[in-house]
Amino acid sequence: MKTVSDRRRLRTVWVAYTKPVVPVAVALVCLFAGAPQAHAAGLLLADGGFGGRLRILEHSVKVTVNNGVAVTEVTQVFENLENRQVEALYTFPVPEKASIANFSMWIDGKEMVGEVVEKERAREIYNSYKRQRRDPGLLEQVDFKTFEMRIFPIAPRATQRVKIEYYQELDFDNDWATFVYPLATVANEGMDTSVEGKFSLSFDVKSEVPIVDLVSPSHGDDFVVVKHSEHYVQASLEQTAGSLARDIVLAYHASRPLTGVDLITSKEVDDDGYFFMTLTPGEELSGDVAGMDYLFILDISGSMASDGKLQASSESVGAFVQALGPNDRFELITFNVNPNTLFNELVGVSDETMAQAEIFLRSQRARGGTVLDSALRAAFNYADPSGDRQLNLVILSDGLTDAGDRRALLDLVSSRPKSLRVFCVGVGNEVNRPLLRQLAEEAGGLAAFISRGDDFKRQAEAFRRKLTRPVATDLRFDFSGVEVYDVEPHKLPNLYHGMPVRVYGRYKGSGPLAVRVHADLQGFDLNQELEFDLPKADDQNPEIERMWAWQRVQRLVNEAAGRGGVRPGTKRHGEIVALGETYSIVTEYTSFLVLENDAEFRRWKIDRRNRKRVERDRKARRERKSELDLIRKRAAADLGPLAARERLAKAPEQANASKRNFGVNPAPSSPGANRRDLAIPRRSSGGGAFDPVTGLLAAGLAASALARRRRDR
Repeated sequence: MKTVSDRRRLRTVWVAYTKPVVPVAVALVCLFAGAPQAHAAGLLLADGGFGGRLRILEHSVKVTVNNGVAVTEVTQVFENLENRQVEALYTFPVPEKASIANFSMWIDGKEMVGEVVEKERAREIYNSYKRQRRDPGLLEQVDFKTFEMRIFPIAPRATQRVKIEYYQELDFDNDWATFVYPLATVANEGMDTSVEGKFSLSFDVKSEVPIVDLVSPSHGDDFVVVKHSEHYVQASLEQTAGSLARDIVLAYHASRPLTGVDLITSKEVDDDGYFFMTLTPGEELSGDVAGMDYLFILDISGSMASDGKLQASSESVGAFVQALGPNDRFELITFNVNPNTLFNELVGVSDETMAQAEIFLRSQRARGGTVLDSALRAAFNYADPSGDRQLNLVILSDGLTDAGDRRALLDLVSSRPKSLRVFCVGVGNEVNRPLLRQLAEEAGGLAAFISRGDDFKRQAEAFRRKLTRPVATDLRFDFSGVEVYDVEPHKLPNLYHGMPVRVYGRYKGSGPLAVRVHADLQGFDLNQELEFDLPKADDQNPEIERMWAWQRVQRLVNEAAGRGGVRPGTKRHGEIVALGETYSIVTEYTSFLVLENDAEFRRWKIDRRNRKRVERDRKARRERKSELDLIRKRAAADLGPLAARERLAKAPEQANASKRNFGVNPAPSSPGANRRDLAIPRRSSGGGAFDPVTGLLAAGLAASALARRRRDR
């Protein structure tokens, strides 16, 4: 494999994607005129050092979000501009928490779906076909954030169609779920960021929890957004020919009136099932905000100079400081090889201190090495010795430190003062997400990753509201009835206002499932049992099967971090490879391989498991699309003068029907709503809100708020 420096000597064509939820085409020159440095979604080049020329004729993106899990399908058509055959190498990033789920190539006009194979074996098979100048395709994970796709051969002046599909669990913050389509990655200065042909992006959101709004912080009115119902919203963008050099960011607001649990399942008749459960705080828990202490640590090392990371991180810190309340205190620390403080103490929020913070942030320059442990040790000195006032340590960094430092940092965080929680924020696409996430989770905090195309003010305000309203700690679920096993994650995070806790698991058989919820509501003990019914078969949500496996793979990799990593031949390596091959997940130890026909897969004794899984997944998405199409048709039928006259004529009859049905649960207001299937009293329209838990949570929050006010006095 060529190194990055080798590739930069080749003639390249940079390819960018486009805007958020609107079908995006390729003509975005006017939108991105004057973009500063050349960035793009990925690097496309003709490998081999001969300066081959390739371009993308078409780039279409379809995103379907089902209850917070997004499936993104990217279809691209490459054209070889040379009079010789070439190998295409396409390097691209993936969003936070995304798992590559499929790689397909069109060979002789037919789509050939790839299969996941152990990495070294996949590379060996690919190279054997390449020597014969036949049609293989290979997709590999290069590191924690970057993937490479190789295609050989692309015939002289020919085109090649490929498709990549990835699944991801969207992050929720203050009831806002954010989707990022990463376009901005580090590129060489002076590179061409244009893309030719059509670019389109469609975005469909289905949610059991009602959807309040959908916006694009990065592209605003460039998207067409249509709300067909409170459970289904659609957006699209389409343009032709242009330059695309920034992330597409879409965010939708899903609000649950009352606190509750939602559960969806996936199960084939002859196999064990999967479930995806979310516990979401409701609006009734949005109490008053108490004063808190914040210590912002900003990475100003040399690695922050690229991709505009320092500027974006400084703007994020500025937005966080602006979002602080009058009873808060804060301090700023910058670090490279040494930490540097602004006030050398925690200070109150005032016009003077905020002005000083702004000047301090503007004066920073990215240079030097990355030594985070010194900054952490300095931060520990700010903790309240009595432990009465919590200190929120917010680290803004790319996490690009030496691999050997990871274990030492985790050990240091584990020795922190008890009143200190660690939160990590990474801005842009060039960040070490696994390290930042693990640092935060080890210290009872959270990790957030913000696109440079997002609204920093919105993110900062949501971040502060989440920190000031932690609803529950020491959260635990106990299951009885149907046998439940392999629950992920093993250790549950804290429950924050506006941010659901999500749990995946397997189950045997079918029937009633009792879920007992335990939590500490800041001194108030929560102990409440819920009942669900797990079905014998459910083919509506197959995407949660991959997400369960991806969660398990990530835990295995994180557990091995700092202990030499995942070594070939070990039990952990074997389990990761088995999960990757069974559930079609690309990791640093498995790759996607496409061969020219089914006979070649049989020759190499490669089971066609992914082809069967892809067919099942696509069938479910087609059925879901048919249901959503029906909602759109019903909405369109209500337009025009004829529809208005019909509604007027039916008004008396509907009013009488409403009186007759008073007190009876109405029919579901969205396709697939599970409200009627949940054996939970007084369910909300989202399905699964439970009054006993609501009352206990509210009482606990009120008690903790009273205790905080007494301590403040």
